Amino acid sequence: MGLIEQKQHFSVNLLDWYMINRRDLPWRRHNNPYFTWVSEIMLQQTRVDTVIPYFNRFIGNFPTVQALAEAPEEDVLKNWEGLGYYSRARNLQAAARQVMELHGGEIPQDKQAVFALKGVGPYTAGAILSIAFNQPQPAVDGNVMRVLSRYFLIDEDIMKGSTRVLMEELAGELIPEGRARDFNQALMELGALVCTPKAPHCLTCPVMEQCSGRIAGRELTLPVKTKAKPPRPEQRLVAIVEGRGVHRGRVLVRQRPESGLLARMWELPHVLAEPPAKAGKKAAPLADEPAMALLAGSLWAEGFAARPEGLATHAEHVFSHIVWQLQVYKCTEQSQSSELPLIAAEARAAYDAQAATKDTVATDPDGQSASTFTSTSSITSDQVERRMLTDDVEVLDNAPQIHIGKGDQLTYRWIGPEDMDKMAFPNIFLKLLSSYFAGVYDDINE
Repeated sequence: MGLIEQKQHFSVNLLDWYMINRRDLPWRRHNNPYFTWVSEIMLQQTRVDTVIPYFNRFIGNFPTVQALAEAPEEDVLKNWEGLGYYSRARNLQAAARQVMELHGGEIPQDKQAVFALKGVGPYTAGAILSIAFNQPQPAVDGNVMRVLSRYFLIDEDIMKGSTRVLMEELAGELIPEGRARDFNQALMELGALVCTPKAPHCLTCPVMEQCSGRIAGRELTLPVKTKAKPPRPEQRLVAIVEGRGVHRGRVLVRQRPESGLLARMWELPHVLAEPPAKAGKKAAPLADEPAMALLAGSLWAEGFAARPEGLATHAEHVFSHIVWQLQVYKCTEQSQSSELPLIAAEARAAYDAQAATKDTVATDPDGQSASTFTSTSSITSDQVERRMLTDDVEVLDNAPQIHIGKGDQLTYRWIGPEDMDKMAFPNIFLKLLSSYFAGVYDDINE
């Protein structure tokens, strides 16, 4: 069989299989371009089963482009909470505003106009145009490149831009006339359900007979893919600061900077414990005593009196280029000025012990220096002690609920469990706070 016949075999048999075996997914029940767009953004780096409840909730709260464009950003992030890659949500809302301003609220059908929307790359543009408008545009993602690499025995590295161009041209040639919507979804479906990365189900594959990779015994070695650089680990110390006085029943949280990693989301205060380890190597945990002193010092530097009581838990949060390995300590808010010299001395000792490593500055995956939100790493021990001993400390009974950090200039708030529904947190901090309010860490300082 020649190449033309092999292509025809692929397209015909794939479509026949899809029309019988396609999954019933909520975004497929309506030919709504907005639903298609939202689903494709959510499905980036995320499994279908995970996306379904998020999609239903998101569409329930933001049923139209206009509703999304006009919503407060914090509401959008809250509805995205737990999906990760939060820049997707911000870009989606920014693009919705573009659609309102430039296209009268209607998602454009022109390729260049779709591609110009914030957060829309070649794959997403192809998916929107083909699925929503049945235009013969290829939609090539990792699943599709895996299927095509195996079926046509393509030995090119799929991480290269030239290979993507080749795949897009090939995928475009395979689309049957008038069937772009079904074909592109069928191709995605085959990669997700049958032609899987590690254990392809060749015996149930509708195009098995003419699969060149299977015939050559290469189905397990294709596609060719350069290994990504392993994420860089960072050891971080996290404070769950339990309030006293007017803050009783509340916990201290802070809002991240306006730009960069997890921009404007809320989190528990944390500080870099050690210089970042090399990519692929585990960051070494810090012993509890210096860790707690360092954490107390970093909180004092921002204007908060808190004493760490003990280790609550270890946790991990994985980004694409970085891994936070977290030592989480339960802390208690303090108010008596007589305690300042003691905690200041502890913090000074911790900083002195770390003096040789303080000049190292970490960079987060979005290119932002970690010092933008761990500013105490660049403060000397003398400065920390001087701030502790001379800065005014609010009396607990008159303490404010909102505070601006003296060093990092970030917004800090005291929150209770009732506030969790209104503020957007990265998943790891959501879990830690939920555990705290559920009483998981109650016995640490008893």
